[in-house]
Amino acid sequence: MTRDVAVLGAGMHPWGKWGRSFVAYGTAAAREALADAGLEWREVGSVVGADTVRGGYPGYVAGATFAKALGWQGARVASVYAACASGAQAISTARAQILAGLADVVLVVGADAAPKGFFRPAGGDRPDDPDWLRFRVLGATNPTYFGLYARRRMALHGDTLEDFAQVKVKNAASGALNPYARYRAAVTAEEVASSAVVADPLRLLDICATSDGGAALVLSSMDFARRHGAPDPVRIRAVSTVTPVYPNTVLDLPDIATDSAAGAEPPGQAFRASIARAAYEEAGVGPRDLSLAEVYDLSTALELQWYEDLGLCGAGEGAKLLREGATAPGGRIPVNGSGGLASFGEAVPAQAIAQVCELTWQLRGTAGARQVAGARVGITANQGLFGHGSSVVAVR
Repeated sequence: MTRDVAVLGAGMHPWGKWGRSFVAYGTAAAREALADAGLEWREVGSVVGADTVRGGYPGYVAGATFAKALGWQGARVASVYAACASGAQAISTARAQILAGLADVVLVVGADAAPKGFFRPAGGDRPDDPDWLRFRVLGATNPTYFGLYARRRMALHGDTLEDFAQVKVKNAASGALNPYARYRAAVTAEEVASSAVVADPLRLLDICATSDGGAALVLSSMDFARRHGAPDPVRIRAVSTVTPVYPNTVLDLPDIATDSAAGAEPPGQAFRASIARAAYEEAGVGPRDLSLAEVYDLSTALELQWYEDLGLCGAGEGAKLLREGATAPGGRIPVNGSGGLASFGEAVPAQAIAQVCELTWQLRGTAGARQVAGARVGITANQGLFGHGSSVVAVR
């Protein structure tokens, strides 16, 4: 039995600050995905919603929310919460339903209307919650963590402020070509360097914004795709949703303190590297097979780390890969050809779905000016709070 599921439709609502309900964005993305698939809403057998969040906590039961907005028609429904990995977890749930024979067609939707500024925990005292502790006890906001991680890369690998700025320059150039992106203007390294310091060494243009937006996918069994007249669709071949292994000795969000390695040897592979490895093993591909990647660039420094965690280069060689132009459009392995979060900002439950939308368009050859020539295999990678890793491999 094939483990592939078909991507019949992909749709998005443009990212920005639109002042409307997240339901409006998700519904618009869902209707666009259904139209792209050539299906009617009543043909959907299940809806999986990536829960909208408020400050790191689930705010709405998104599956039923979108089913109601589109019109009750009896479909199965599920809601998934995994912070920034919610969208990939929703895709995983949809895929499992299809492979289990519970539904032939599943609609996956995520959308948000994010508050201005950085995300912070909901109110109340929760001393057993590492997210609450890092804010209330340490004052370690998300930008603080990004700054600490950037400093770590500078100390360990010799990364420079100029390297970080070039990540933004690269992604902004791609985002300028993407009609769904919030920021659609090229940026120079000088503009990055002159933007306000947020969490030293990172500037305002090194860190992604919070945004409104939505994304949706229509997934189906391969048998249904053939019956529907799509004999060679983009296919999801693997979804990784792994957790860390004790002891986790690398600084991670939201756990500022590392696990003690006194009683156990550290694992041979860091958490983020294990995310991609699980996806590669399930898909039967490796880094050398990739045509492109979409990664979770909360900050410019974190994108460089993903290069290494995806196996695109060796440890400490992320900046070197960037300087060589390998991850730029036309390079050996373009990364964040969509523009990434640098161009979109965070609409938390939608962003992992949006990554797969971009893979879908690239693998179809319909990405327009952003098109990666001859794209055949793509991977996504992101990370949600509390040990939610996620990666999706799509092929054509």
